[in-house]
This record gives sequence, structure tokens and C-alpha cells, in this order.
Amino acid sequence: MPKLANVSGRATLLWREGYADVAQLSGGRFPYDPQGLLSDWDRFESWAQGAEPQISGSPDFRLLGPPAPRPRQIFAIGLNYRDHAAEAGYDTSGLPQVFTKFPSCLTGPFSQVSVLSPKLDWETELVVVLGRTGRNIKEGEAWSFVAGLMVGQDLSARDVQLAGSAPQWSLGKSFAGFGPTGPWITSAKYCGNRDDLLVQCELNGELMQSDRTSNMIWSVSELVARLSVVCELMAGDLIFTGTPTGNGNRRTPPRYLGPGDRLLSRIGGLGEMVNEFVSPGVCAIN
Repeated sequence: MPKLANVSGRATLLWREGYADVAQLSGGRFPYDPQGLLSDWDRFESWAQGAEPQISGSPDFRLLGPPAPRPRQIFAIGLNYRDHAAEAGYDTSGLPQVFTKFPSCLTGPFSQVSVLSPKLDWETELVVVLGRTGRNIKEGEAWSFVAGLMVGQDLSARDVQLAGSAPQWSLGKSFAGFGPTGPWITSAKYCGNRDDLLVQCELNGELMQSDRTSNMIWSVSELVARLSVVCELMAGDLIFTGTPTGNGNRRTPPRYLGPGDRLLSRIGGLGEMVNEFVSPGVCAIN
């Protein structure tokens, strides 16, 4: 099964040996808009299995945008890895810590990101892309509602997030460019070991985070089921599933992102993103 990417705003299938524009290859059967495909995922996925590349090589990765560029809802989970929860003193027996990232924060997997906070922190995460709409989804059926998986960065302005007596999680994590995702969507059906993926992050070549999704407190299927009890989950929605230990604000002394930094985020089997950080006013965000 090829990967689904957003190349200059157009849905594009990627193979090892080449790529193809979805709308052109399908003769207009499927839309050029990557977000639109997610509303018809089952039919699209079935068609894509038999598709073949039109162009050899790879597209210019600098043109890649967020694979699901306009989700109606972005759910995010805090403190969902055992070591990360332990270092924060979080009681893991309760409900998942749920907040939102506003969709306008999304950017591409190789975009530059403007440093809009003196305490800009990294959080590498597995991102779930929903391919079906539903409520009260049973845990045993949850994966059938997932279109695919991708890498995400839940970039966080800690000064905004932790200002005041009550945390501003959503605002602190929703500045422009604070949601790099990609580099493409990998079908959940064809993702081996999808409950045990290696999540890693490097800052300027130095390993900052490394853990496996099997160490999440709430698994993907549990999160889908629990969220659907409260909210209708819609095709194209995203779930940022939480980050491992190794964030900058937990280090001694704390370490934050600044202009000139290069952040590599990767998940085994899903690919990697590279985002460079620049001073405000000189950033080119996809």
C-alpha cells in the first residue's frame, strides 16, 4: 500500500520507485484535496492498492504539507507515557488528560517554524488519522475507524501553557507552525507492529526522546473508544497520542528551541520530519 502525502496541496501517492497525483491517476474519481480523501477512505484505500506510480523518483520533500491539512477536530493527550507521567508525578489510574490543538497550528513535515516563545519545547508524538465517523466506538473495533498513522510534533510555548493558576494547554500549543505532521499517512492496515512503534527525537543530532508506543498508558484503541463516548469522531480528525519523556522543560537546566535549531522527529515505519527554527518574520511555513 503506497503512502499518502500532501504535495503542494495535492493528494499524492508515494511508492519506493515513484509517485502519482491522485486526482490525475484516478481520472477525477478521487479529489485532489488530501482532506477530502479521508471522508471516503475505505473506497480510496481499496483503489490505491492497485494503483501504480506515474513518475519515477520522489517529489521535492520541501513541498510536502500536512497530510491532513484541515481536520475539524484535533485531540491531544497529555502524560500518556509511563516514564513521562512518573517524572511529572501524575496518577495514571485516572482518565486520560485530554486537550485540543487548534487546526491553524498545522504545518508541513519539513517546514521552517518561527520561534514565537522564549520557552519553545518539543514533544514528538504518534498521530492517529481517523478515516470513519462514529460515536460510542467499541475498543475492539477502534482500529477499523483509523485511516492511518503519521509523525507529529506537539510544539509547546511553556510560558503560555503554564501561565496563571490554570494551565492554558490549548493556547500554548496552537501558535502558527506548532503542529508539524507527516511526512505522509501510512495506512493503519499495513503498519506492522502498530501498537509497538519506536518514537524518537533528535535536536541538532543529539537524541532527546526515545520510547515505544507500547509504553503508552492509553493505547490507540482505548483513546478512540473513550473519546467517542463524549465526542463524535469524524473522518479526517487527528489524535496526538502523547509524548515520551525527554522534553526540554524537564531537563536540568531546562533546554528550549531557538533560531538555528534543527529538530528531527521519527517513528519506526512511519518516516521522519525535519523542522528548522528561525526568528519571527523570516519563516516560510507550508
